[in-house]
Amino acid sequence: MKKKSIFLIAATATLYFNNAYAQETPQDSVKVSSIDQVVITGNSNPKKKIESSTAISTFSAKEIQKQNPISAAALLQRVPGFAVETSGGEVGNNLFARGIPSAGAYEFVQVQEDGLPVFEDGALQFANADNFFRVDNTVARLEALRGGSGSIYANNSPGGLINFISKEGTNDFKGTAKLETGTYGLIRTDLNLGGALVKDKLFFNVGGFYRSDDGIRKTGFKANNGGQIRINLKYVFDKGYAKVYYKKLDDRNTFFLPIPLTQDGDKLKGFQGFDPNYGTYSYRAISQLNIPQAGGGFFSRNLEDGIHPKVDVLGAEFKYDLGNNFSVLNKTRYTNINMNYTGIFPAGAPKTGAEFATQEMKMTNYQYSLVGSGAVVNPAFVQKLGFWAIDKQMNNFVNDLQFNYKFDKGNVTAGFYKSNWKSHQYWNWSNILATATDRPELLNLVDPSLSPSSTGYSKTYNGVTDMSTLVRDSQIQGSLNDLYVNLDYNVTDALSFNGGIRYSRDFYRGYKVNTTRANLNNSGLTVDGTHGFDTTTADDNMNVLGNQFTYWYYDINKVSYTLASNYKINRENAVYARFSHGFRSPNEEAYYNNISDLSAVKPVLTNQLEVGYKYYSRTFDIAVIPFYSTLKNLSFTDVYIDGTSENKFANTSNLGVEIEGYARLFNNIFEVTFNGTIQNPKYKDFKGRNADGSAFDYSGNVVRRIPKFYFNISPAVNITKEWRAYVSMNYYGQRFQDEGNTDDNKLPSFTEFGAGMSYQLGKIRFAVDGTNIFNTIGITEGDPRSQGVSGTNIRMARPIMGAAARASITLDF
Repeated sequence: MKKKSIFLIAATATLYFNNAYAQETPQDSVKVSSIDQVVITGNSNPKKKIESSTAISTFSAKEIQKQNPISAAALLQRVPGFAVETSGGEVGNNLFARGIPSAGAYEFVQVQEDGLPVFEDGALQFANADNFFRVDNTVARLEALRGGSGSIYANNSPGGLINFISKEGTNDFKGTAKLETGTYGLIRTDLNLGGALVKDKLFFNVGGFYRSDDGIRKTGFKANNGGQIRINLKYVFDKGYAKVYYKKLDDRNTFFLPIPLTQDGDKLKGFQGFDPNYGTYSYRAISQLNIPQAGGGFFSRNLEDGIHPKVDVLGAEFKYDLGNNFSVLNKTRYTNINMNYTGIFPAGAPKTGAEFATQEMKMTNYQYSLVGSGAVVNPAFVQKLGFWAIDKQMNNFVNDLQFNYKFDKGNVTAGFYKSNWKSHQYWNWSNILATATDRPELLNLVDPSLSPSSTGYSKTYNGVTDMSTLVRDSQIQGSLNDLYVNLDYNVTDALSFNGGIRYSRDFYRGYKVNTTRANLNNSGLTVDGTHGFDTTTADDNMNVLGNQFTYWYYDINKVSYTLASNYKINRENAVYARFSHGFRSPNEEAYYNNISDLSAVKPVLTNQLEVGYKYYSRTFDIAVIPFYSTLKNLSFTDVYIDGTSENKFANTSNLGVEIEGYARLFNNIFEVTFNGTIQNPKYKDFKGRNADGSAFDYSGNVVRRIPKFYFNISPAVNITKEWRAYVSMNYYGQRFQDEGNTDDNKLPSFTEFGAGMSYQLGKIRFAVDGTNIFNTIGITEGDPRSQGVSGTNIRMARPIMGAAARASITLDF
């Protein structure tokens, strides 16, 4: 996408807004005043934000609409303490809470819808929580809690809770309809309707979206295609309410992985033949895989399916006043997920054609040709790519039963949380060979000194260098049984106390199917209709599932607790302090890596101390929250391109401060929202040996992939009552690709700018939003599956998306 296209859209919209008829309806403020805001996440009862002894950020439906995030991860960038990588596309992104390192995903936070998890574990292999959730107009608000009481109200969430709260109907029928288009072939429709079927008694809300686009990075196919529908019914009676709801998500998204760049001093620039802002290896010309299997049949996969979850959710919520200040609340949900996951994962950096043939393939004579046409070529650079296919069948039944007792000075809540979940997965990975360009073509590689009927003549089979090089069939399931108690006590009108404890008796079990190696030499199959598979090496190390199973079992018996106090100085000022102790269960890959001896696998233990100052008024908000945390038994489980895993364990500590604020100035003409995080996350006692036997000692090093400093600021000008314009600036500080902290694995800092404008014409809102408008090459991560490229200035890394613009029309009725 050219910059001029973005500016053309913006200029056209500006011309229209300047000449449109002025209406009396002023635009809503970008920020709902925090002075009277009530929050429910991480609290036993709804509580005013200033009275909550938690670090919590809130976003109303209007605020989300005006930010118009391109993904859930983009919205969460606005939360201090959350370092978010958004370069994967709409889904499959990573969030690091308060400097806690991990392999990615949402490992130390829990993503919720209406107080229950989207899926119990948000960091299963290839199952990031945001794969199963989409932000649309059915969301009433977002509450994002960091640290604090997260471990009391949910499992595996010492880093925080991310709770998307759904819209519900009221007596007034209301609706929102939105149509959106963009510079990358986007067409999206959103609709939400809510009202009363029986006044004061029975309410409904139904909504969802459908979207199709080509992707900001040019794939040559529909990169994103699908949508969701959500519906809820709520019946209100004298002593409570009952609610049922259903969600259907069927969406397909392309997942973007690292691409080659070149090191130029302290900066990374585009690699020859590869556009760093819009290029990708996930391209149509290499999108089909069809290979025979050693056990019979063929394995076929289409890259255009991308990450394709089919999610069905059925839930209910019931609240009843038992009398005498007692009440009961029960939430229950069943989630079923079937997901096909297909992605292109680079196997290291590009190599010249000669280097790859002579050094990696050990050939003296070689010849490249295009698979599609058979034409002999001499590519400048070639790239070995992992064609990774994963199928997952997942389900989760969860029930949260809690009793609440209110007394003059506060309330106490006691509950029992039960969750049963299961995930079965099948992997079939192959490696392919392609030109190292952003429109790659499949390559065959042969030894021209041999005849086509000679053994080992070809190193490829239709562009595949390693057929089914890794096959995995495994299952994991959890049975969680947690008791919790939370006490809120008002010592005085100004001083309050909070304490909570959670006892977890959780059980995990699983299995893997053992594998063997085979080839197709004696299968009777041919590579081209004439020659057998002895003429190619592509099948020499095929993985085959056997009939032996290895089973494992693991149980957890842990207590989490928190203590806090909040002092409300006056209506606008408050200070608080909180200490919390929690844990995260071992992640899935840690079990798999140590399946023969689970003694090395331990829950991650966390201790956190935070203090905070909050000031909320009608025109100015500020929250300053210093924090300190320690973690023990942190596991590192990145899966490398050869199928092995990192399998290391470390301790960490982090000292930091979060800042969040909002100001409305000059009689509401100027507004600014801002958030930032300063921290120093480091490894402690991180010593051991690598897989090759070499020793390492990373103690005192900065943790990987997480910046010490990052912030976001977004000023806006209400030019008239109808016309509003904004810019946003997102700064992401320098990081290290891995634990080594060497100069050659630094990821440079970057600043990304966005801009937009909107015009309110009665109940119709016109808007244009631009992202990364200056086409910044912003690197969020290196290549965790290929740890380094030595002796070259080529770097594998994953940049943010290039410049793009979206235009939308929204009708509220």
